[in-house]
Amino acid sequence: MSTTTLDGTWLPVRAELDGDLAPALALERMQLVLAADAYTVSFAGAVHDSGSFIHTTDTLTLTAKKGEHAGRVVPAIYQLAGNRLRICYALDGVAPTEFATSPHSQRYLVTYRRQST
Repeated sequence: MSTTTLDGTWLPVRAELDGDLAPALALERMQLVLAADAYTVSFAGAVHDSGSFIHTTDTLTLTAKKGEHAGRVVPAIYQLAGNRLRICYALDGVAPTEFATSPHSQRYLVTYRRQST
């Protein structure tokens, strides 16, 4: 395990799935924790999804180990600028090439703000 600049607790400030904005209430209750090579997604304090991740300079690959997505591999691209992290997840398993969603694209685009490290 190694510490990365991505490590910390991340709170979503904006999200869209298949071109539709996520409701504000959903964003207020969600958090992403990245620690070494593990991730956890929680809603209202309950773990929804967890697993491992690997990353390069601008790509992530998440492997879900627990939760409704267990066994799934989700490629993603990311941009990190200070305490802001933008991730475009490819729910269809095909690595995204841009930070965008559209109807039926199976892309989940989230902008996070770092809460802590």
